[in-house]
Amino acid sequence: QVQLVESGGGLVQAGGSLRLSCAASGSIFKINVMGWYRQAPGKQRELVADITSSGSTNYADSVKGRFTISRDNAKNTVYLQMNSLKPEDTAVYYCHVRGVALTAIFQVSDYWGQGTQVTVSS
Repeated sequence: QVQLVESGGGLVQAGGSLRLSCAASGSIFKINVMGWYRQAPGKQRELVADITSSGSTNYADSVKGRFTISRDNAKNTVYLQMNSLKPEDTAVYYCHVRGVALTAIFQVSDYWGQGTQVTVSS
């Protein structure tokens, strides 16, 4: 199986910055897309940003110009640099990977991290 370990969440004042990291490990054959979702209390989980293996990126309109996603393919790690944070960015952030495990090379699966809390105070 594939395991995802996230780090970097915390409490920050509005206007501040945080950097999230997510490392994938385990029986990985291929990783296609890596990304970040978030879920605020009482709201649905939403895509924040994702990045393909070739480096193509996709961002939610609400974070464009403030957040930057990147990945290190050699380390199977994805990063989310969050600048100019706003109170409305407060949520649990989840790492997401879409890829293929060595134990099931004909199947593309979705994997999720345990989530990391980001709290932005006003």
